[in-house]
Amino acid sequence: MKRKLRMGMVGGGPGAFIGEVHRKAARMDGKIEIVAGAFDIDPAKSKQMGEELNLDPSRVYSDFNEMIANEAALPVDERIDLLAVTTPNNWHFPIAKAFLEAGFNVMCEKPMTMTVAEAVELEKIVKESGKTFGLMHTYSGYPMVKLAKDLVKQGEIGKVRKVVVQYAQGWLAKAIEKDGQMQASWRTDPKQSGAAGCVGDIGTHAANLAEYITGSKITDICADLTSFVDGRLLDDDGNCLLKMENGIKGVLHCSQISVGEENGLKIRVYGTEGGLEWYQEHPNQLLVKPMDKPTEIWSRGNEYVNNKSEAAARNTRVPAGHPEGYLESFANHYSNFADTILAKEAGETPDAVMLDFPDVADGVDGMVFIEKVVESAHSDQKWTKL
Repeated sequence: MKRKLRMGMVGGGPGAFIGEVHRKAARMDGKIEIVAGAFDIDPAKSKQMGEELNLDPSRVYSDFNEMIANEAALPVDERIDLLAVTTPNNWHFPIAKAFLEAGFNVMCEKPMTMTVAEAVELEKIVKESGKTFGLMHTYSGYPMVKLAKDLVKQGEIGKVRKVVVQYAQGWLAKAIEKDGQMQASWRTDPKQSGAAGCVGDIGTHAANLAEYITGSKITDICADLTSFVDGRLLDDDGNCLLKMENGIKGVLHCSQISVGEENGLKIRVYGTEGGLEWYQEHPNQLLVKPMDKPTEIWSRGNEYVNNKSEAAARNTRVPAGHPEGYLESFANHYSNFADTILAKEAGETPDAVMLDFPDVADGVDGMVFIEKVVESAHSDQKWTKL
């Protein structure tokens, strides 16, 4: 029988941004409810978050190990079905590993781990556990991104030749981490963020988007990284030339010091017969550019979109002209994730459209991308092979 899945969360305590986004998105379609959590490394703050969410105090934990032990001891029809990991990067691997090994499904924030070795180990654990693992690369959740992927697959723009993808922000143009700004503090700390700053935080989104839409993997990178802000230990700006499968060439730019930019994720894909263009800040439209014809603006929710892409139709909630955006893209991944768990629970095989959310393999790709960008940026070699 269909039922509402019970979700736990590690991270997402008072003042956290991404944890609250996950909570709102997970609940959007009525398939998931949050029932437990270890929300902060400070037990008092974890308790405070539990109170704000009106949770049973006995299921608000001081740390994730206590949470695993207590949840696993509950009857199957009471314990959590899935865990959301919304902590800083350095906690992703140990938490995801522990919950998978304890028999729980996991949705994890990106980047998946701190190193490629951890990512490969986690991929093995996911396969051995038989549990469902999702990775929150948000932007492949947008219906018009799914349409772009299907148009490429259907040959609408011919053979893909070139991809240009950028993700520009300006919020780290000054050293706000020195003033204790929480979101900046951990993202600029190598111990919490990993080997890369901007590249790991948003560059991985750009790389994932390029691979998702084209269906081709990045094979080689020539990268330049800069820390423009004095004293900052990790990159805040990156520029990469890409080689991809099937002869595709690409340019990837990510920056968090581009003053005036808010969340400027944009992608352009050029084929032998046309091009595609999508802007995250205007997510309900896809520009379709046929050769020797006027540019077309395709809008989410219309029949001509839904008839071209089953995935776009499945991940659309409201009629054309009623905008859907960031929270809905998260919710699309959670909805597909939940349906996959329920299908497996019923002994059914999830279909391809249901399985259209980032998984552990995408997490491995993301960590390889980070490692090779950093390697390339510090190398005298022109190109670094992935």
